[in-house]
Amino acid sequence: MPMLDAFIPKGAFEPESEKKLISKLTNLLLEWEGADPKNEVARSIAWVFLHRPEAVYVAGIRADEPRYKLVVSVPEGQLDNKRREGIVAALTEAILDAEPKGRLRDPGRVWVFATQIPEGTWGGSGRVVKLADIAELVTGDRKLGEEHARKRLAIVKAEREAVFAE
Repeated sequence: MPMLDAFIPKGAFEPESEKKLISKLTNLLLEWEGADPKNEVARSIAWVFLHRPEAVYVAGIRADEPRYKLVVSVPEGQLDNKRREGIVAALTEAILDAEPKGRLRDPGRVWVFATQIPEGTWGGSGRVVKLADIAELVTGDRKLGEEHARKRLAIVKAEREAVFAE
């Protein structure tokens, strides 16, 4: 159930290029979260909110080239270190690949924030939705959903504890 807040300045892309980019970003979100982008149920809960800043300023001066901010939100457990690094790199490349020819390819103009919403705080359909609930929805199997959630949450917990052990 990935969500993406994509801040793409007005006029940064041609309409058709942007349409293809949004589709590609959706696929990448699903892939790096661990879902099959061809799974229609998974696709139905992958949302992209497109924000249109009129302008972006750098050091108080209007930027001469577009700047992009992508804020990825997924339920806790879906992004371990490898997935987090992968999604940041993949989304950055997708933005740069979609830009018009002749624009300087500069990854420093793309910022990606890959965030996990703590277990038990994701809300949808008027209730709190846990990772096991989402996995059950996508797989159609409660037991598989619970196993997935247990495994993914344990991985993220172990990574977090390793940081504090250093």
